[in-house]
Amino acid sequence: MPQSYDAIIIGAGHNGLVTAAYLAKAGLTVLVLERREIIGGCCITEELWPGYKVSTAAYVNSLLRPEIIRDLELKKHGFEMIPRSPSSFTPFPDGRYLLMGPDKDLTHREIAKFSAKDADAYPKYEAMLTRVADFLEPLLDETPPDPWGGVGDLYRLGKIAWKFRKLGRTAGAEAIEVLTGAARPVLDRWFESDELKATLATDAVIGAFAAPSMPGTAYVLFHHVMGECNGVRGVWGYVRGGMGTISSSIAAAAKQHGAEIKTNAAVAKILTRDGRAVGVALEDGTEFTAPRIASCADANVTFNKLTDPKDLPADFRAAVNRIDYSSATVKINVCLSEPPNFKALPGSGVGPQHHGTMHVCPNMDYIERAYDDAKYGKWAADPMLECTMATALDSSLAPPGKHILSMFVQYAPYHLKGTTWAAEKDKFADRCFDVLNEYAPNFKASVIDRVVIPPPEMERLWGITGGNIMQGTMSTSGMFSLRPVAGFAQYRTPVRGLYLCGAAAHPGGGVMGAAGRNAAREVLRDRVG
Repeated sequence: MPQSYDAIIIGAGHNGLVTAAYLAKAGLTVLVLERREIIGGCCITEELWPGYKVSTAAYVNSLLRPEIIRDLELKKHGFEMIPRSPSSFTPFPDGRYLLMGPDKDLTHREIAKFSAKDADAYPKYEAMLTRVADFLEPLLDETPPDPWGGVGDLYRLGKIAWKFRKLGRTAGAEAIEVLTGAARPVLDRWFESDELKATLATDAVIGAFAAPSMPGTAYVLFHHVMGECNGVRGVWGYVRGGMGTISSSIAAAAKQHGAEIKTNAAVAKILTRDGRAVGVALEDGTEFTAPRIASCADANVTFNKLTDPKDLPADFRAAVNRIDYSSATVKINVCLSEPPNFKALPGSGVGPQHHGTMHVCPNMDYIERAYDDAKYGKWAADPMLECTMATALDSSLAPPGKHILSMFVQYAPYHLKGTTWAAEKDKFADRCFDVLNEYAPNFKASVIDRVVIPPPEMERLWGITGGNIMQGTMSTSGMFSLRPVAGFAQYRTPVRGLYLCGAAAHPGGGVMGAAGRNAAREVLRDRVG
């Protein structure tokens, strides 16, 4: 007889673990099944080289919902944030640099080096984004209403509309532009310094196959002021011990409440009977039963690979197949003998320039041209680099005196025209190293080893279709009541008892845990109902 549970979670990504923890806390017997040997999905820490603990995929945090930290008592299970200050460093070819962060006086002085007008405008820009965030952030923790649903959905839509109306015309128009518009015109209107605009534009395009001039990119700008680190809003930080500590602390909370987690347990099929999910079968043939199945995998994996097509309406399958999984991101993890010594801010040891994200993107057109290369099937000849060195603030991650550099690189498409990633990934990594070496001439000589992860490798390692770290493009047409598809944004699916609990569902990608928490709430609501 197959072993039976109240709920089974497919995938031990951080969202899946959050769902498991909340369901277990509510008294359900819960089984989490993870195909890899390590839990966490894209929120992991791996010892890629002896003594080096690497956040292989996700690398910084701010968005993990404070309610989850509180409800699951994650700090008791080892979760600890390290705030970054300064949080941003951009060197420029002319030898100047821009430092920014939570220190408002520092940020003002630094921006004033490029434009006194921009230095005065920047707090007003942040205030505008904060107004938008104040409206949008509470929606992260809500189940989206269905515009085509019943009276209850329409009532909830009305409440959102009323709250939006209270923003007023000016703030309301700003919110609409941030939600739907392009980042470049927003930044052009606020600022005159191309150096500042390029630095801020990186927030808009990170993880997206889009240039700052494209509609939809402004949406991610408000993440700059959203979230928190140790209770301070808008501050991003490192997780002590690496990003995997988030997943391990959530897993510990889930286990404390009785959840069971199995690794090396790849689900091959979701079992159904009469249109209802009844269990899962693993690749080795083992079966487990449960009346509730929550999938942390993306919609393509869940519905095209794990679910029998006959259990899904044709129009639903067609909508799932229209989801855009385009990706143009490569992750390069590097171990170093010493920190990068930037020509713009020289120094042999760790300095403030190493605390936050080190941007290589000298101007807005540089980003646009990098995108243009990828648009035509090539990796960017001059890539945009987002580099972080968590060892600047957490020495436990590497042997004494050594460092880990995380390179999050754009743009490089999943499909290369006329060649393959097997042939190109080291060439691309070499080019990225050459670019960084132009700004920090000791960099290439300091490299001990590296691991290069292009989009197809991300797909293979982490099970994310197309290597898309958001489990589907974060555009207006695929957000809120339209995520993953219209009519099924409330974590339920056409198969009764089958739910989505990962980034494929609202509110999408990023290490938030909100999708997992929201899904658990709906599972428990159905249980009571």
